[in-house]
Amino acid sequence: MCSLVKAQAVMVIENKLVVDLIDGRTISVPLTWFPRLVHGTPKECNHWRWIAQGRGIHWPDLDEDISIEHLLEGKPSGESEVSLQQWLESRQLQHKFEETILSSN
Repeated sequence: MCSLVKAQAVMVIENKLVVDLIDGRTISVPLTWFPRLVHGTPKECNHWRWIAQGRGIHWPDLDEDISIEHLLEGKPSGESEVSLQQWLESRQLQHKFEETILSSN
């Protein structure tokens, strides 16, 4: 039943992920449930797209996918600490590479 619920708006504000559903409800969850969003810049957090016809949200810059069904069930990210640390390390390396490229121009 939850899998039929679709979203119509997404906002990352302060320390919350806020999702408006097409049935009129609004879901608000702590951003800490999704560590990649916590580590994202405002620009990255605001760059998202719908997946599964509005039943999910994808943040391409953060490689994060969130299911509306999971939000309704109160499920935070299932990412392991090891996976998050690997992502943070690769992100740090990417930023250093970009800074090197920019400073050499």
